[in-house]
Amino acid sequence: MGCQADRHSEDAPATELWSLYIIENRLGHLYTGVTTDVARRFDEHQRSGARCARSLRGKGPLQLRFACPVGDKGRALRLERRIKKLSRLQRLAIIETGCLPVE
Repeated sequence: MGCQADRHSEDAPATELWSLYIIENRLGHLYTGVTTDVARRFDEHQRSGARCARSLRGKGPLQLRFACPVGDKGRALRLERRIKKLSRLQRLAIIETGCLPVE
């Protein structure tokens, strides 16, 4: 799968468009997550508050390295799980190429 959102037919019911994102913290660690609003979610992580992922708290500055619309919530969660299992080098390759691995 590339970095294009799924195409839905006009007859299909509207669903929220989910995106997958990768953030790098000041230590160089990569965090992968999914959301319906990447800008809002990245802001929540940067604030290091209650809505921030525990693994990112206090490890700023953060840098949004990759974001890509992936379709519905189920697909986003499956891709997130797959990408979290990848090595750092494989995740860096996703960032560099701008494309997700084929499902």
